[in-house]
Amino acid sequence: MTTRINMQQTEPGAYNALLGLEKYLAESKLNPIHKELIKIRASQINGCAFCINMHTTDARKMGETEQRIYLLNAWRETSLFTEEEKAILALTEEVTLIQNHVSDATYQAAAKLFDENYLAQIIMMIVTINAWNRIAIATGLEVA
Repeated sequence: MTTRINMQQTEPGAYNALLGLEKYLAESKLNPIHKELIKIRASQINGCAFCINMHTTDARKMGETEQRIYLLNAWRETSLFTEEEKAILALTEEVTLIQNHVSDATYQAAAKLFDENYLAQIIMMIVTINAWNRIAIATGLEVA
């Protein structure tokens, strides 16, 4: 791949603004495994190798199992994920593939399991990883 711009160097204000959102989410009440499941699943959908590599590594450090990571793209077909995780993954997929909109059923399933603040944090995590995926893909970030 040809050399592309480095967003952090070229537009540090924009890059740091996104880092500010990341810092907010790091300090939120979101369960660390929930965060990583969101990041991995959205990155799989978007085809972001850089982010998949980063977040599967981070998830393993937090104790996530290889089996659950391998089966994440087929989460509906396994009982390895909790009801809460399944609601989060469904919401992640629909927000990431937003052209299909977020169905009332998916939203209501999540809203039944989480209070408004936690649900808002889930949505912001999904939005944030999608932004990072798009930056990484657009600028050609290579897996280290």
